[in-house]
Amino acid sequence: MTERKKEKKIAVVTGGASGIGYAIAEKFVQNQIKTIIIGRNEEKLKTAKAKLGEDCETISFDLNQLENIPDLIDNILKQHRKIDILVNNAGINLKKDFTEVSDDEFHKIMLTNVESIFTISREVVKSMVQNKKGSIVNISSMASQYGLPKVIAYSASKGAIESMTRAMAAELSPKGIRVNCIAPGFIATDMSAKALNNDKERKDKVLSRTPMGILGAPSDIGDAALFLASEAASFITGVVLPVDGGNSIGF
Repeated sequence: MTERKKEKKIAVVTGGASGIGYAIAEKFVQNQIKTIIIGRNEEKLKTAKAKLGEDCETISFDLNQLENIPDLIDNILKQHRKIDILVNNAGINLKKDFTEVSDDEFHKIMLTNVESIFTISREVVKSMVQNKKGSIVNISSMASQYGLPKVIAYSASKGAIESMTRAMAAELSPKGIRVNCIAPGFIATDMSAKALNNDKERKDKVLSRTPMGILGAPSDIGDAALFLASEAASFITGVVLPVDGGNSIGF
């Protein structure tokens, strides 16, 4: 039994206490992957831990504190010796008219959605390079594919994530580290509910241009992340995978 536990993969999922991040952590735990979820809301972390069980650990941490991320990763490595999988899911949104977005607001989105991903990936990759293997899954958005009004900062951040994914894959894949990205379509989460339920016109437009005619479930993204992180995807790197019911190709 002890030997099996030692052989378990170790995954880190940022923003893993709710929504898409929780769904990814759930899929990992269901597949015997020891999963460390990082988030800011301690109550949400406790609830997630209670549901996910002993193969889940939680860390309360603000990823905007870039200077503390190296110590965060060092502490995880001291306890677990390795990180096999990193899922960069944590992110924030801002819906606002272009001319009303302040410099501080724009920077806050880029700090959370881009800079923190760069920093945590850099620190995790240092250990993955030593082990000559690893898988990183970034979470983008259909907002990087389209011109969506009123989400300029969010769109810019997700476009940056996709570019980073390709550049990271090109540099790191020769070292045994695969880097891929998922671009979720419209997924039924608390965040999307706030955006769509109060805007019938927007919701109707979303569904009308989605060939499958429905919103996705968080578990759909969990399944995709599990696949990309697994040996089943061992020859896949540098891709941006839309999981969107066909929304990105819909008319």
